[in-house]
Amino acid sequence: MTMESGLRGKIIKGIAGQYYVHTGGAEIYECKAKGIFRKDNTRPLVGDNVELEILDEDKKVGSISSIMPRKSALIRPAVANVDQALVIFAAARPAPVFQLLDRFLVMMRRQNLPCIICFNKSDLVSGEEIRRLKEIYIDCGCRIVFASAQENTGIKGEPGALMELLRGKTTTVAGPSGAGKSSIVNRLQDEVCMETGEISRKIERGRHTTRHSQLIALEDETYIMDTPGFSSLMLPDMEKEELSACYPEFDAYEAECRFGGCAHIGEPVCGIKDAVAAGKISRMRYENYALLYEELKNRKKY
Repeated sequence: MTMESGLRGKIIKGIAGQYYVHTGGAEIYECKAKGIFRKDNTRPLVGDNVELEILDEDKKVGSISSIMPRKSALIRPAVANVDQALVIFAAARPAPVFQLLDRFLVMMRRQNLPCIICFNKSDLVSGEEIRRLKEIYIDCGCRIVFASAQENTGIKGEPGALMELLRGKTTTVAGPSGAGKSSIVNRLQDEVCMETGEISRKIERGRHTTRHSQLIALEDETYIMDTPGFSSLMLPDMEKEELSACYPEFDAYEAECRFGGCAHIGEPVCGIKDAVAAGKISRMRYENYALLYEELKNRKKY
């Protein structure tokens, strides 16, 4: 039995008050948080950089004694120190549900988190369909990657591949069922520096991949945070007037609206609607904006 302090690591998983802290290589410590956090009404989050007291070196058991300052914290999923988000949709089988994708982009935009859109299963669609998908989202403020987990393309080892956009960052990953998110994540883990087999054995009790977020090391200083799949998303707590700010492609045309505070819905002179009619803004994106605007407008106030 030992009692040491000062060791630092990153929380890669947390379940029912039990935290798994990666301190380098394949070293994982099972930890509980000290009671001081309850007094401060705070709790450790997956992604937190923490300081440990080692209670038993042989069994790799410790106690989290402090949480380092966070550079960011998300509400949904509840994670810390994330640099960007990666949302994975299938290009086909199933066809992408654009309203669901746009909901996710609004959520990330509201949390000031840059986002990458990855269309998996790109081997199942034609070049024309790839161009169509690209045209819909080309001006949405996100990087777009077309990949195929089945063919192992667009993921690693190619110019513009997904791994190039993840390197040196912590990225939260999400996507609906059937999009192939797990397959993409598995491809990204090929030849990872962390011994994932050892880690999986260490946290075997906590492997509820559909319900809990987990941080996976791909390279030094490069992590992905695998989060539960989603089939629907509530819009964040926001006013309907704030929604247009979540559509970056609107920015260039809002000056052409006649009225200040234009909703871009029923006004007679609207730069956004004119841009849609001229093909300068994706009609799909605009129609989703209008649907989400109405949802916010009709949201009950409690």
